[in-house]
Amino acid sequence: MSDEMKVQDGQIVTMDYTLWVDGEVVDTSDGTDPIEFLQGAGNIIPGLESQLYGMAVGDSKDVWVASQDGYGDVDEDAFAEVPRNQFPEDIPLEPSVELQVRDETGDVMNARIDQVGEEIVRLDFNHPLAGKQLRFEVKIAGIRQATEEELEHGHVHGEHDRDYEDEED
Repeated sequence: MSDEMKVQDGQIVTMDYTLWVDGEVVDTSDGTDPIEFLQGAGNIIPGLESQLYGMAVGDSKDVWVASQDGYGDVDEDAFAEVPRNQFPEDIPLEPSVELQVRDETGDVMNARIDQVGEEIVRLDFNHPLAGKQLRFEVKIAGIRQATEEELEHGHVHGEHDRDYEDEED
């Protein structure tokens, strides 16, 4: 196509990716469906989104994202100390165990056990990838214009019978 679509705000981008942290794969679309998102709407982390502009279907690239442009730096205020006796007996009190807790208003929050003491358990409410440099291997699998409804709502809506500009097999 002479008028090749390039990634820009207001488009639905379909992307295959692999996320590496500290030299290990922590997430990938390999073997599953690629992700779809509305470019420019903040649906993905800012450090990745900013590096996709101008890419076309079939383009690949490695993207390095600093922690502050990914899941943020580790926030020391996002730790809480909870008396050990407040945990149900069926929860293994070991570092790295993930759990959900309710705050004072009843909202569910994700946490990880950071440290276990004799009387206190220290919970970490930071995102598990906070403070980490991220490496993404990305490949643009499709681009299409977002519908008015998607633009209004700020995200992708289900399956569409719209034409994607897809790579030839």
